[in-house]
Amino acid sequence: MGAMAETKDRGAPGYEQARDELMEVVRRLESGGSTLEESLALWERGEELARICRQWLDGARERLDAALAESGDEEAEGEEEEDKGEGGDVAGEEEAAGPGGAGRTG
Repeated sequence: MGAMAETKDRGAPGYEQARDELMEVVRRLESGGSTLEESLALWERGEELARICRQWLDGARERLDAALAESGDEEAEGEEEEDKGEGGDVAGEEEAAGPGGAGRTG
């Protein structure tokens, strides 16, 4: 979350605001009619906005990865508890039951 925190600390716009402004910058550049100086200023602003968006997305990816890793850790701990044999030999019963969940006859 470091990149996102840096962006927030400097008072930069949020992701949606930066994205919307970037789309406007692109629209203005594509429409033409600006002087070279105006176009360069728009381009530079667009680069800055793209960087801000990328930081927000990178931060969101880091948070998502951390949440998934934490969820995976909790899941693995739960499986370890089941494997310790709490409540009888459940794993053996499931294997005997087969994929349909009922014991096979014959």
